[in-house]
Amino acid sequence: MWKWLRGLLSDRASPIADTSLIERRTGMSSGKYQSLYSYLQNRYADVTVLTFEQIESVLGFALPPLARTTQAWWGMGSTNANAPPQHAAAWILAGRTATPNLLAKTVLFERTAPASRRHE
Repeated sequence: MWKWLRGLLSDRASPIADTSLIERRTGMSSGKYQSLYSYLQNRYADVTVLTFEQIESVLGFALPPLARTTQAWWGMGSTNANAPPQHAAAWILAGRTATPNLLAKTVLFERTAPASRRHE
């Protein structure tokens, strides 16, 4: 029975890993930051603190210099009127906010409240 269940689950595409599904549902893409999205999406903790080095390890490439020196890079500012920048979409799509501590070289990713609780 376990073999059957494992086979059934492995045959299905994960909706978390399907970036086209994310784009269709939200109009946003996390692009090359997809691995950070997946990492944050799969954390059970409401608060996750990562060092810059840990983030780079998850991504597989170095953060841009602005990420290490500018608070605004971690904000939800938009490069256009419709969507946040690719890097910010990674944590926004994962339902998180990003608060950097540039001196400590860490970022606190905090889960946002579910939509049902935002209006209370």
